[in-house]
Amino acid sequence: METLAALLYLVASVCFIMALRGLSSPETSRQGNIYGMVGMTIAILTTLALPIVQSYWMIILGIAIGGGIGYVIAKKIEMTALPQLVAAFHSLVGLAAVFVALAAFYSPAAYGIGVPGAIAKGSLVEMALGTAIGAITFTGSIVAFAKLQGLVSGKPLVFPFQHHLNAGLGVLTILLILWLVQSNASVAMWLIVIVALALGFLLILPIGGADMPVVISMLNSYSGWAAAGIGFTLQNNLLIITGALVGSSGAILSYIMCKGMNRSIFNVILGGFGGEGAAAASGGGGERGTVKAGSPEDAAYIMKNAQSVIIVPGYGMAVAQAQHALREMADHLKKEGVEVKYAIHPVAGRMPGHMNVLLAEANVPYDEVFELEDVNRDFGTADVAFVIGANDVTNPAAKTDPQSPIYGMPILDVEKAKTVFFIKRSMASGYAGVENELFFRPNTMMLFGDAKKVTEEVVKAAEQS
Repeated sequence: METLAALLYLVASVCFIMALRGLSSPETSRQGNIYGMVGMTIAILTTLALPIVQSYWMIILGIAIGGGIGYVIAKKIEMTALPQLVAAFHSLVGLAAVFVALAAFYSPAAYGIGVPGAIAKGSLVEMALGTAIGAITFTGSIVAFAKLQGLVSGKPLVFPFQHHLNAGLGVLTILLILWLVQSNASVAMWLIVIVALALGFLLILPIGGADMPVVISMLNSYSGWAAAGIGFTLQNNLLIITGALVGSSGAILSYIMCKGMNRSIFNVILGGFGGEGAAAASGGGGERGTVKAGSPEDAAYIMKNAQSVIIVPGYGMAVAQAQHALREMADHLKKEGVEVKYAIHPVAGRMPGHMNVLLAEANVPYDEVFELEDVNRDFGTADVAFVIGANDVTNPAAKTDPQSPIYGMPILDVEKAKTVFFIKRSMASGYAGVENELFFRPNTMMLFGDAKKVTEEVVKAAEQS
């Protein structure tokens, strides 16, 4: 049985690797999801068939409750709410790691790691690390969820000596782990839980809304390492492999996100970048220049007579659920012989790949969607850049203003297009709290209003002209 279980776990691991490979591209993402579901099904059934499982009713009850909740959420969740949903799921992974570690600590004989008060030192290290990372993931994800859901302000909540406090809690956690390994004391275990919970809360609270894509991928990595640590405690090879895959892929994704913002992970964790209202939003240009407001009819006429249009979606599109109207507009332009492309910034939206998911939901062809490095050179020859709800990722201040908090961040060079249409509700700043210089450029025309409504009006005007 052990040989067969090991073989099936290997098959499940391969499925998880194929899932990650599939999810790396929008074209293969559905296939990647299928691989992941097949791998998880194999893993669960194999684990249930192991002789160490002696009672099934609680397991089946747990699967039924969790599966039922998951099904309801999956059916009802809006695409715009995916970032906070992912954050909530990460919190559950962290909490599960803490619960498993506590169960192993109080019933070590059931896990074959010793008896109460005399647990193997290696096992104590494993469960302590799993507990600490899991607790940090839990409270950190709760804060991320609250920020994304708007329950608390997206503004960085900073206070004096916060970095010193966090560093102190980190050192204290290490000392508590050493104490636990030497003493097997339950007090040490519970103090690790409490300190790590506080550390997760304090680490994420100062991070602002603009850095949320990095935070989501970082917490994803944390949840993987927490699972891997508990995998050692449970002596479950598949959990170790799966946790390592999630942890390493999340870390790589965090690196990619930081590279897309030209920031290091330490800048994100320690910087408090991305607050609401960090800079005053302009009401109408003032010394910066004149803001030109256009109409959907203007946009429809100019784009219909253009040769190439590049669409730049942002979180405003997601909030308005404008992706279907946007695809309808693009389809109409293509019928008129206009070349249409979509430009995606690595940190557009509130989580990695957010814009790609929304466009895929609207059945936008994958070959029309391009990443920043593949499409940026095309803006110089484009007749129109149609920006729908994207702000910071198009702000020329990232290249022109050394004093700007987004200075150095790679942006989409939409200002190089002959005409820029910018759909936005108002002149308010983006998540970084920085006024967008693009609003005042002579080739920019603002289309004020709800992204979906304005796009639908553009489509209507194009059809009537």
